[in-house]
Amino acid sequence: DFAIETLRAAAPDAQVTGVDISAGMLEVGRQKLEAKKLSHRIRLELADSENLPFEDNTFDAVTASFGVRNFAHLERGLTEMRRVLRPGGQLVILEFSKPTAFPLKQAYNFYFSRVLPVFGKVISKDQSAYTYLPASVQAFPDGADFVAILGRVGFTSPAWQPLTFGISSIYTARK
Repeated sequence: DFAIETLRAAAPDAQVTGVDISAGMLEVGRQKLEAKKLSHRIRLELADSENLPFEDNTFDAVTASFGVRNFAHLERGLTEMRRVLRPGGQLVILEFSKPTAFPLKQAYNFYFSRVLPVFGKVISKDQSAYTYLPASVQAFPDGADFVAILGRVGFTSPAWQPLTFGISSIYTARK
């Protein structure tokens, strides 16, 4: 879905390359692209974001949506994103974050830690996925901490904008 939205925001002749480490997710993506007749504009590749199979300075923009917090080695993955980005290119990352304002922070934490895992177990019979999500969000260095990491791995002008009352954030930077 993020690749499709990226294509809509890009120049009319733009090409988009989507990468995922999950063959299953790529198959879902391929089906969506075929249904929307976009297979000729968006290429999907099976790859590890911490070891991208592209030449240096390949892309005008690199985007990620709700996946960076799952990198086994965050700085290595971000360094790879920077490596394949052309000089002056734009990085855009959409990721979960932790609300800080009362009472949303307390309600969010209660929902994520108590309600979501129970519903996940009842609906999908797989509680582990619904306990992993809140744990991964809690462990992710969001906000100013993530912006500092972007700077540390060599990006310039790193910034972030909280969205949805701080439940998610968009991070931007340049190479």
